[in-house]
Amino acid sequence: MIPLIAAAAITLAAFLIARSRAVSFSGPVHATSATGGVGLGGSRPVYHAAYAACLAAVPGLSVAAAWLFFGESLIERWTFARMPAETLAEITANRSLILNEARNVAEGFAQGEVRPVVAELARNLTFVSDRAGTGATLLASGVAVVGGWLGVRSIRPSFAARARVESLVRVGLALASTAAIAVTAGIVLSLLFETIRFFGHVSPIEFLFGLHWSPQTALRADQVGSSGAFGAVPLFTGTLLITAIAMSVAGPIGLLSAVYLNFYASRVMRDWTKPLLEILAGVPTVVYGYFAAISVAPFLSNVGNTIGLSVASESALAAGAVMGVMIIPFVSSLSDDAISAVPDALRDGSYGLGATRSETIRIVVVPAALPGIMGGLLLAFSRAIGETMIVVMAAGLAANLTANPLDAVTTVTAQIVALIKGDQEFDSAKTLSAFALGLVLFVVTLSLNVLALRIVKKYRETYE
Repeated sequence: MIPLIAAAAITLAAFLIARSRAVSFSGPVHATSATGGVGLGGSRPVYHAAYAACLAAVPGLSVAAAWLFFGESLIERWTFARMPAETLAEITANRSLILNEARNVAEGFAQGEVRPVVAELARNLTFVSDRAGTGATLLASGVAVVGGWLGVRSIRPSFAARARVESLVRVGLALASTAAIAVTAGIVLSLLFETIRFFGHVSPIEFLFGLHWSPQTALRADQVGSSGAFGAVPLFTGTLLITAIAMSVAGPIGLLSAVYLNFYASRVMRDWTKPLLEILAGVPTVVYGYFAAISVAPFLSNVGNTIGLSVASESALAAGAVMGVMIIPFVSSLSDDAISAVPDALRDGSYGLGATRSETIRIVVVPAALPGIMGGLLLAFSRAIGETMIVVMAAGLAANLTANPLDAVTTVTAQIVALIKGDQEFDSAKTLSAFALGLVLFVVTLSLNVLALRIVKKYRETYE
């Protein structure tokens, strides 16, 4: 952290010094140019200052960021390089445990008697950390000072700092875009490689079309499903069932609320209702999960018992209904934007032909806004498919192949949570199946998003 602070301070100093130097050059002889900037190559002093700050920040902050990412591993390596060979042989079996103890000793958190090997490792760790931290701070400060000095030294009346700064900004934006693409590609490739490893244990046909999901490993070889059952159809069915329930709640309510806010609500009512409705979008999903598990599920169970229906304590109906409430603001906001984009001329023309308000909504406005509404519904559908906490807390983990909303079901995301938790060895079919489920979920949500964009693009009507 200290190298980062040092590089940031030098960057700020370079900015202030360069700005002061640029202002001193922009005197009466170099008055404002035709481009509106000070006559320093057509650039204002702030561009010269920004150029010097960029030359200081890029190398300085790069060194500091590299130290933040790789400093701990380098300190560990250099610390063990200082240890005698006999000591290294003694701690090889429990290297990580002893290293953690040494860190606690070095930071003053040790409790009880300290073993000699731990004390020796802690002394070396403290020595290396202090020297390495000082070296990283000096290196980050040095390169930042050199860059800032070059930036300040380049200030002269003929230097086009504005063009240089804009070029650096373009490069930064390109790198940011490339990083976003690289992260996405990394996510996809990591899912793909682990999924290929999973399909080395389990047939893709069994995974995609199998009707039994039981990924646990049996204790005895003669038990049923000793090698695990990885048919994911019950998971896909449960996911679609809960999503359908959620959309049956969120779709009509969200669309009707958007129509009400656009056509029937007064200005005061709209100014109050719309923010209150969108507060639902800011509620954490775990809160919805608590609400579903503690309030909605017992209520549905009691109602079912009263009328003679068997409702599971963790049912798809409870999870889907609460999930639908959660995505109401999503549907309402997107539908409201689509309806608001319809030109007023269409509404006025409909009123001029004698149509009532409800007829105008039904015949003119909703059809005109339908591409945006459908795109919003598909995006909400993909949002519901990816929900995790509500399903884990309210629907349970029972992989039942059923279309009954009163039964307990599970979803793809809930099983991923169940499979990937704690310290895992990623070499068994049970753990690798989570990556296959994640890849399927990624492909489905990506397809829905692409479909929504294509629908909006294909059926959008352009109004002048």
